[in-house]
Amino acid sequence: MPTVAWWLLALPLIAGAMLPLQAGMNGEVARHLSSVMNAALVSFAVGTLALLVIVLVQRDLPSLQGLRGITWWHWSSGLLGVFLIATAAFAAPRVGASLFMALLLAGQLLMALMLDHYGWAGYRQASISLSKVGGIVLVFVGVWLIRRG
Repeated sequence: MPTVAWWLLALPLIAGAMLPLQAGMNGEVARHLSSVMNAALVSFAVGTLALLVIVLVQRDLPSLQGLRGITWWHWSSGLLGVFLIATAAFAAPRVGASLFMALLLAGQLLMALMLDHYGWAGYRQASISLSKVGGIVLVFVGVWLIRRG
């Protein structure tokens, strides 16, 4: 495996650390608004506004031709974000940050294993191995231990 710049390892670690914080914050917004979907709407509205400001400052708006080249499948990725944010706002406060994140990680790793194995969604193909399966089994053992605790 080629060496990877330290910051390429640090960024996902930091982003991952923000997920339980975001889930908790969205759960509190859902409680205040009495609606999981309104909490997701607020989250996406703020995120969209932030992205719009960044894109405008960078003067890097997508071209109409570029947008036309995106397939329905690519457009639907936004729906996955809605599902994640709404699920986090609903489930995280009910199951707790640790169990929520352990389950989220387990689901992410299962999907990542398939994406890598088949080279789907633009990922380079990397076959399933016994050590990868073992790592995921250990994550599920972690889910079980967290659930018991």
